[in-house]
Amino acid sequence: MNRKKGIITLIAAIAVLAGLTFIAVFGLDSGKTGSASNIKLGLDLAGGVSITYEVVGEEEPSAADMSDTIFKLQQRVENYSTEAQVYQEGSDRINIEIPGVSDANAILEELGKPGSLVFLDEDGNEVLSGTDIADAQAAYQPDSMGNQEPVVSLTLTEEGTEKFAEATKAAAPNHEIIYIVYDNEVVSYPSVQDEITDGHAVINGMSSYEDAQQLASTIRIGGLKLELQELRSNVVGAQLGSAAIRTSLMAGALGLILIIVFMIAVYWIPGVASAISLCLYTAMIVLLLNGFDITLTLPGIAGIILSIGMAVDANVIIFARIREEIATGKTVKSSIKIGFQKALSAIVDGNVTTLIAAAVLGFMGTGTIRGFAQTLALGIVLSMFTALTVTRLILNALYAVGFRDEKFYGRAKARKPIGFLRKKAVFFTLSAAMILCGFVFMGINQKNTGEILNYSLEFMGGTSTNVTFSEDMSIEELDERVVPIFEEISKDPNVQTQKVQGSNEVIFKTRVLSVEQREELNGRLAEEFGVDESLITAETISSTISSEMRTGAIVAVVVAALCMLVYIWFRFKDIRFGASSVAALLHDVFVVLAFYAVTRISVGGTFIACMLTIVGYSINATIVIFDRIRENLRQSGTRESLEEVVNESVTQTLSRSIFTSLTTFITVAALYALGVSSIREFALPLMAGIVCGAYSSVCLAGAMWYILRTKVGKKDASQGKKAVKAAK
Repeated sequence: MNRKKGIITLIAAIAVLAGLTFIAVFGLDSGKTGSASNIKLGLDLAGGVSITYEVVGEEEPSAADMSDTIFKLQQRVENYSTEAQVYQEGSDRINIEIPGVSDANAILEELGKPGSLVFLDEDGNEVLSGTDIADAQAAYQPDSMGNQEPVVSLTLTEEGTEKFAEATKAAAPNHEIIYIVYDNEVVSYPSVQDEITDGHAVINGMSSYEDAQQLASTIRIGGLKLELQELRSNVVGAQLGSAAIRTSLMAGALGLILIIVFMIAVYWIPGVASAISLCLYTAMIVLLLNGFDITLTLPGIAGIILSIGMAVDANVIIFARIREEIATGKTVKSSIKIGFQKALSAIVDGNVTTLIAAAVLGFMGTGTIRGFAQTLALGIVLSMFTALTVTRLILNALYAVGFRDEKFYGRAKARKPIGFLRKKAVFFTLSAAMILCGFVFMGINQKNTGEILNYSLEFMGGTSTNVTFSEDMSIEELDERVVPIFEEISKDPNVQTQKVQGSNEVIFKTRVLSVEQREELNGRLAEEFGVDESLITAETISSTISSEMRTGAIVAVVVAALCMLVYIWFRFKDIRFGASSVAALLHDVFVVLAFYAVTRISVGGTFIACMLTIVGYSINATIVIFDRIRENLRQSGTRESLEEVVNESVTQTLSRSIFTSLTTFITVAALYALGVSSIREFALPLMAGIVCGAYSSVCLAGAMWYILRTKVGKKDASQGKKAVKAAK
């Protein structure tokens, strides 16, 4: 690239940055399409629609039927948002909360009225019940003329497949009709053309795609075990209030500024390139969140924080490599080219490993986990693009316009390898002590409170109290004047508050309140705010994170860990790299779990996202070290022992580990310093996890690989030089 092209490139980059920033702030049109204010926000940040259904019938439904119905409804409402919540209220009510929408009637119409659904043959015999339908979706398929026609695609359960095979076998010869009856009304009457044995059927002849969607919705909602009727619907406000959003944005901006200052101060001209690249990343992530219509919540913010950390990490790896090449006597131009080439494998492996985890969590997870996975995956892909393409383009342009002296880039200093492996016994003992401390405190907590961790109502359920005030108070006023009363009486520091739009009614969610606590609360509200006690209602609510969701989260994490292990095994040609990575990852999970147990920080909806963030962050740092070990093994020949190779590799990547952890820590620390209490409870364990992830990568991962290499399969790893020679 010559000077002229360099100037044009820099001007173009700044112009693109200015344009994207303008769109991110002001949008593309009067509706602010593409702007940050147009991003769909979750219940915690923006509110949404709350719908309460009641079970039809005089008999009280069983716990199993309620659980099954809640789980199926959860799957359905996630079509509106991955952050939608479904939970039980009282013994026979189900509450649905859908973020990012404001028209309850439209949701009710689209979701459908839960009722009874049966499939009948021409003589009126039941062929299928609603529970035999696993899924129903509107779709397109080609007709006999090759044109795309709207249809309803049905997927049957295993039992339903057998029933339908028998029914269609009898009906197919004469093309008999099967009636789909919903709440005693025929909603469709398709004729059977063929025997259907594979559990998949299609209803054609729809007049429009909208009609296909409506029929699919009716079939889906009719597949519930319980018949439900709407009890009430409200538009509710944000749980965290505008202050939480404002302070979170301030924290994000402050964190980004501090990272930019840090990168320029440490890396000079490459730091300037990374600053422009990071600003472009920030503007582009806003546009893509809009473009993919992703609902943003606190867990989603965690995914973005992690991807920002990985974007910085990629730049740090590249710049460190450039300095190393300059130190060997190469020109700055050659060092830039070789630095990017040598950094590529570590960046790709680290990001792809985390991307695999995000993909597994996205496919297998539900609710909050899926939302976290979406923002994380989006951020990872974008961070790789900006680091490997944008940063490279800008850095070459800066070199072309005249910044060619090595003093603008720095030179790596020769460092004597630190004997990390000699201290491995100390590190292992320290880690074991931290994990053991966590289990001890879990036992103490179990004895004192009955629970090993300080579970919030999202895990344990609680009480929903509806209060109608004589005045309209903002969320901030409620947090200041009313919430302390709830916290004092309920002993719950994490009271959730939601305003019902168009009224003075406010919903407070706490841990379970006893009769005495409810009476005391009603008295205090009447005394201090003049509330009519007869207008105060309270219902016991189930956890918003169901047992199925928790089980699904655990299974998803296990599968993700196995997939990461296989990928690392494939890339490094040594399963011991994969096993060590997963072991370091599990170490971080247990240590952060111990942190939750010792500090008694509330374990709520953000807990899962926090753990997943730490997993993604830790595995990336470990990959960078293992990439350097792999490289040094190839280059060292018989000159060094295996122990020397590991110590040298960890030392060479030490500055990267420190700087990346520091920049990510800065972002989360800003969130902690400026955020409201609920955000602080999310940021604090994340900060602990960042420190723990850096520690495990530097002090444990290499040591665990070394032990596996020398103790497992000794025939190829006996004593130092022979082991290195075999690795070659």
